[in-house]
Amino acid sequence: MKNPASETIEWAVSDELVPYDFAHDYMHQRVADIVDGRASELVWFLQHPPLYTAGTSANPADLLDPERFPVFDVGRGGQYTYHGPGQRVAYVMLDLRERGRDVRQFVQTLEQVVIDALAAFNVEAERRDGDRIGVWVDRTPANGELREDKIAALGIRLKKWVSFHGLSLNVEPDLSHFQGITPCGVSDPRFGVTSLVDLGRPVSMGDVDIALKDAFGDHFGILKRVEAPILPTD
Repeated sequence: MKNPASETIEWAVSDELVPYDFAHDYMHQRVADIVDGRASELVWFLQHPPLYTAGTSANPADLLDPERFPVFDVGRGGQYTYHGPGQRVAYVMLDLRERGRDVRQFVQTLEQVVIDALAAFNVEAERRDGDRIGVWVDRTPANGELREDKIAALGIRLKKWVSFHGLSLNVEPDLSHFQGITPCGVSDPRFGVTSLVDLGRPVSMGDVDIALKDAFGDHFGILKRVEAPILPTD
């Protein structure tokens, strides 16, 4: 998916929790600027306060506890997902006009970014075909009864072939917060959610950022650190 001729991708990391409305509006403006040639591609690492988002395929029945956290209807693909502290969100604003215009390949490459980053912590993760988009960890016990947990979710949208939204990787979130939704519409009890800490990998968010940055660089091109978007003060 890498385009060797493309310019360096900007990379920003927000240290504070980023309000969802602000991130959503910023992505829309940044994508418009990329489309018009006024801005560079950007990968933005952040965390949100606890919230749920509903993608274009979300089933209202999958919102099990609508009063628990704020709920945002968003334009990305996918169903309900959770964002919150301890989860690294990477919003990916990349120009697919320069990257083959292959949406399926783009999603698979984002999944591979996560798989490669997790390998740095000796976590063997895999993608799954069909409706189970994202990155999964096999936790099947010795008795052979299938058990898999999702460690990263993906959901993207394109505007004139420029992507936004992206992926979320569970580092150390409160996994009980996922109980307010049917995550990504997967209700089969054999499939749950997990995190690096839940898997016995107590790594820091900074460690995860390095691994993700390296993996993004391997697949998309060099990332150049820039200042994060300035958050509202009121």
